[in-house]
Amino acid sequence: MTQSVVVQVGQCGNQVGCRFWDLALREHAHVNKKGVYDEALSSFFQNVDSRKSDGTAYCVGERIQHLKARAVLVDMEEGVVNEILQGPLREVFDSTQLLTDVSGSGNNWAVGYMTYGSAYRESIVDKLRRASERCDCLQCFFLIHSMGGGTGSGLGTKVLSLLEEEFPDVCRIVTSMYPSAEDDVITSPYNSVLAMRELTEHADCVLPVENQSLTDIVHSSLKQRLGYTCNLSSLKFFFLIYRLSCQDNLMQE
Repeated sequence: MTQSVVVQVGQCGNQVGCRFWDLALREHAHVNKKGVYDEALSSFFQNVDSRKSDGTAYCVGERIQHLKARAVLVDMEEGVVNEILQGPLREVFDSTQLLTDVSGSGNNWAVGYMTYGSAYRESIVDKLRRASERCDCLQCFFLIHSMGGGTGSGLGTKVLSLLEEEFPDVCRIVTSMYPSAEDDVITSPYNSVLAMRELTEHADCVLPVENQSLTDIVHSSLKQRLGYTCNLSSLKFFFLIYRLSCQDNLMQE
């Protein structure tokens, strides 16, 4: 029985991550009618007793009490994280898993990587260690981030390097959202190039997601088949799940 920790960095990373947790819970609730905390659920969630301050965890096979995501949420703008905390998933996270600022990275890779990476290094490492210590057998870290934004590209790749430094034996799987040709952020190509160098150095596996391709799918295939389009974050989530399932099969082989 192994567990994984999801690390969401930046606005895009947290938006896609939010859809991940929402749909993962919905899918499991559809399959698990008895409300039992099973191995599939334990891979990404911890079952705790919310009535006790020490957060006593329940073992696999017991009834579901209170689920906490195995996750760390990082963003240098607090808007998206605040939306998550005020939404239906607010009980899935607690303050020990969150790290936010208010000024943002200004779509600048260097600000995210150098400025915030240095300022919040210890806090990030502490939250990663806390998340890993709640796992019985940590298999991998899933990092979700964008390549075009300052926080996602800069701080996201800084977090990736810290994962390799602090947890060298744990697999690092990265889902990177690449900007489309119509991206209105003028620095996104530069951010992407700088971030790609860090990915080649520190990631074990990269699952690239190209925004333009997803936009084309939304406006063509889904509209033709269903008569309407879906939320782009949801589509990114489904693509992520598909790629993770393929990766999981490869790791088992």
